[in-house]
Amino acid sequence: MKFRPCIDLHAGQVKQIVGSTLTDDKQNAQSCTSSAVSAENFATDKPASEYATMYQTDKLTGGHVIMLGPGNREAARGALEAYPGGLQIGGGITSSNAEEWLGYGASHVIVTSFVFHNGQIDWERLNSLVSLIGKDKLVLDLSCRRRMGDKSGPYYVVTDRWQTYTDVEVNESTLQKLGEYCAEFLVHGVENEGKRCGILEDLVELLGKYSPVPVTYAGGVKGMEDLERVKVLGGGRVDLTIGSALDCFGGDIKYDDVVAWHRKENP
Repeated sequence: MKFRPCIDLHAGQVKQIVGSTLTDDKQNAQSCTSSAVSAENFATDKPASEYATMYQTDKLTGGHVIMLGPGNREAARGALEAYPGGLQIGGGITSSNAEEWLGYGASHVIVTSFVFHNGQIDWERLNSLVSLIGKDKLVLDLSCRRRMGDKSGPYYVVTDRWQTYTDVEVNESTLQKLGEYCAEFLVHGVENEGKRCGILEDLVELLGKYSPVPVTYAGGVKGMEDLERVKVLGGGRVDLTIGSALDCFGGDIKYDDVVAWHRKENP
């Protein structure tokens, strides 16, 4: 099991957000600097490239840069160029720009809305993307949430900054089928993302049991104990991203402690 670092970009800044609050509603949002507005846990003027350099120095691989809405292109490029081949890129990736972002130094492109289109898996788009860049360069983002009011039902893939439900359930069948088309999965547990309220244990367990490819979970980590919990629930097969809870993003968990844990697990 690995710790996978992250850089979330919103309006050109490194930020940490509460995932379930992402919205296009500017009038009712807390920030009106772009079309993707949300409740923020953290924001900094420190450039994304500095975080990328830190991850490179600590030899952390497989992390991701996510562009939340417009205005993030320059910051994202800066991060990728600071750590060539060490970071994945997601947010608005399509068959029209995937090769471009790989050319900027991304190890993989992360795709959601382009493939999960009109509530379904668009197999034509998925096949065209695989033909273009190869499955080994593609990460499918299966970030998901339960239907509103359903506290025990299945998780569904959500798109458009996690606002739009698809009809695609995250289950054994979906994971097995989509695993034939990509190198990895990235899965944000949207309801807990950014809240530091604990991980979605049943989702981590499902991913560890059924994912045929490497998979990274993100969402809700509140303490060092959650690393061990993910390791156990995921059978050592689910990697973990921590955002808001890290001290480098305004949280309480020491980044250096997480790096030390990662090195112990991956000597």
